[in-house]
Amino acid sequence: MGAAGSKLEKALGDQFPEGERYFGFENFGNTCYCNSVLQALYFCVPFREQLLEYYSNNKSPADAEENLLTCLADLFLQHIRILWKWFTWAFGLRNPDEWNSARLVANPEISSQKRKTGVIAPKRFVQRLRKQNEIFRSYMHQDAHEFLNYLLNELVDILEKEARAAKSDQENPHKIANGPTNMPFNGPQKDPVITWVHKNFQGILTNETRCLRCETVTARDETFLDLSLDIEQNSSITSCLKNFSSTETLNAEDKFFCDKCCSLQEAQKRMKIKRPPHILVIHLKRFKYIEQLGRYKKLSYRVVFPLELKLSNTVEDADAEYSLFAVVVHVGSGPNHGHYVSLVKSHNHWLFFDDENVEMIDESAVQTFFGSAQEYSSNTDHGYILFYERIVPGLTS
Repeated sequence: MGAAGSKLEKALGDQFPEGERYFGFENFGNTCYCNSVLQALYFCVPFREQLLEYYSNNKSPADAEENLLTCLADLFLQHIRILWKWFTWAFGLRNPDEWNSARLVANPEISSQKRKTGVIAPKRFVQRLRKQNEIFRSYMHQDAHEFLNYLLNELVDILEKEARAAKSDQENPHKIANGPTNMPFNGPQKDPVITWVHKNFQGILTNETRCLRCETVTARDETFLDLSLDIEQNSSITSCLKNFSSTETLNAEDKFFCDKCCSLQEAQKRMKIKRPPHILVIHLKRFKYIEQLGRYKKLSYRVVFPLELKLSNTVEDADAEYSLFAVVVHVGSGPNHGHYVSLVKSHNHWLFFDDENVEMIDESAVQTFFGSAQEYSSNTDHGYILFYERIVPGLTS
């Protein structure tokens, strides 16, 4: 562990980013699916900063109700140098002389995080995850994409409940605790709460259906936190996105009911990205159910994912450009066993995270995780979840 840490520090040398920390995560029995996703989220800098800002502004270490959000923030706080802003708020610190004692009061583990590299045990987070969702209680192989979906939606639920509770308190400042409220039973629907998770990950798809008889187009919008793409052998993310937005003809038993024609009609249907998100998460559907086999099979197809991605054919924000900053990789030949690791870009360096181990890799090594050009190959390390951050003109990462 120490040798690996010193090796990474030597590899980076004077280029080790100021204030950054590179820690591996301890594995608690097949929790690599969790570790790999958490590393990707930690190095999603806008998400990390807003999580810590939210926690510093809203939570007290003494009375915070434990949930996945607080456990995640606690884990991230262990991972980095403690935010001075957070301590001045939480403990009323006046000067740096109080720094060391405050660190020990808040979390004894943090006192050792002067190191730039090492290993952290995400025990509290994993315990909370298993307590809340029985799917993750077993020591069987889990799906990293299912975990990511569950985590983001759980964070959204927590933030929405807190926002609505705060709004209710503002609207009813004199209400009696546990007493009746004056809210109508069947009142108007509340406006949706837009959280900082939404602002980072949420995009909008538009589902367009064109009646082939009257040419009327019916459009329905839906939100997404990630895009799941079907894949083909020797393809690319760009071609997968084109297939995602390709036109499908609805006929025979799949005819569309046109409101204007008041009858079932043949129609053309397509899905387009209306509003791309700031953080674009792409899930490659590598696990497919094969009816002849009666089970799921891993598709080891070679799918090229570029370091820079341009989204074309979007309704808004035409030609939005993205930069790849993390890849969750599935290692193994089947869906029910294997391992997860992650590749992360931090301060223009690429790092390889394999549970407790962290090492520096060359940017060219990323392409070794595209997949296999042949069905049977000794290479079983395949990109599974891709994380892209939108490039904002005029800003440098």
